[in-house]
Amino acid sequence: MAIHFIRDKKQSVYDPYSQDAAVKPIPKYRLPETGSDPEVVTDLILDELLLDGNAKQNLATFCQTDVDRYIHKIMDRSIDKNMIDKDEYPQTAEIEMRCVAILADLWHSPESETTIGCSTTGSSEAAMLGGLALKWQWRKKRQAEGKPTDKPNIITGPVQICWHKFARYFDVEIREIPMEHGRLLMTPEEVLKRVDENTIGVVPTFGVTFTCQYEDVKAVADALDRLQAEKGLDIPIHVDAASGGFIAPFCQPEIVWDFQIPRVKSINASGHKYGLSPLGVGWVVWRTEHDLPEELIFRVNYLGGDMPTFALNFSRPGGQIVAQYYNLLRHGFQGYRRIQQACLDHGAYIAREVEKLGMFELLYDGKGALPGAAWMLKEGIDPGFNLYDLSDKMRSRGWQIASYSLPADAQDMVVQRVLIRHGFSHDMAELMITDLKRCIEYFTENPVRHSLAEQEAGGYHH
Repeated sequence: MAIHFIRDKKQSVYDPYSQDAAVKPIPKYRLPETGSDPEVVTDLILDELLLDGNAKQNLATFCQTDVDRYIHKIMDRSIDKNMIDKDEYPQTAEIEMRCVAILADLWHSPESETTIGCSTTGSSEAAMLGGLALKWQWRKKRQAEGKPTDKPNIITGPVQICWHKFARYFDVEIREIPMEHGRLLMTPEEVLKRVDENTIGVVPTFGVTFTCQYEDVKAVADALDRLQAEKGLDIPIHVDAASGGFIAPFCQPEIVWDFQIPRVKSINASGHKYGLSPLGVGWVVWRTEHDLPEELIFRVNYLGGDMPTFALNFSRPGGQIVAQYYNLLRHGFQGYRRIQQACLDHGAYIAREVEKLGMFELLYDGKGALPGAAWMLKEGIDPGFNLYDLSDKMRSRGWQIASYSLPADAQDMVVQRVLIRHGFSHDMAELMITDLKRCIEYFTENPVRHSLAEQEAGGYHH
């Protein structure tokens, strides 16, 4: 039965803010007895969302926060498409496969037109699929050799939480190479200390969350080549290129990191980060179709058709995938290069200006890896604030800047980091630096003193 919302006929002009839902407290944690005018409810919700941060000024997130009006149109037209229903939405499924082929070609797959891959809800899911393929391939090989399969391990650098989740959920020991003073990234030497016959794979991160830098995939692969020649251990690589997978091909083509390295068997990336697509899409691509074990592919008789699927999720939206295809066609190689280079330039500018302030030590200068910058307070400097204070104060001007301590064994190092994405201009970079200087001047006049416990607890984190 249709519900009709009756507007007060006594009112000469209808005003949503004088309706019952707007002049009385709305139920926040229980279902209301009756419905309300959709215009009123929409206004109330949009008003609440004003309390969120301004996404344009969010320099803490890797995720895309600026999409053009054509993407909004595509998302609106695709809001009812379920990506898993390939029989009902065959063209959306075809578009997904085109994106896989384009990325396979971009990442130099030797069989880009026929290799296998899929979209996911993000690169975390894509990473887990890559990890599962490594585990299954390792287990099949061990079983064929008559060896035990009960102690798989995986080697990573200091990683984002998704690899810890993978290890716990799928019963794999994670041998994470910790950060330490003088070495914040995975190195070949540290990898070789940890690999053995139970290692299912090594996972370099191509765009480390904490520092924006790339781990050296080629150097790790060369070390594993030597290990195989000496000891016969053939250990594959999965590259977690959540962010760098959409930067390096366009702006750092000299870096060898992808399927040009035969040992690299799979790559994951986020379409909703530097792929420029709206939130909710990641990608995983295998070097060849033989690198994804058949056992991981399910064939489902669903709604009248046979459908292969190898995602962790089932029903999920198709609009983000179509939006990714739009971006690939809309920008092309040269367009992506211009966009990402502009972001890199803004990050390098911010790094230079921060260094000029004299109290900060650059950890990453914005060159050679992801668009952004990272810095620490210089040792021995007491400017009247810590980096958590500075992040909090910058929020008073709308800027969201991440401050955090590094993981083991460098917990005493506190870093501040900005990430630059499409939709950010040089003028915004200048405004951000101006506000940073203003906040520093404020603390000069109003210094903050912290106990050791308060410093360790910190302030605004990301």
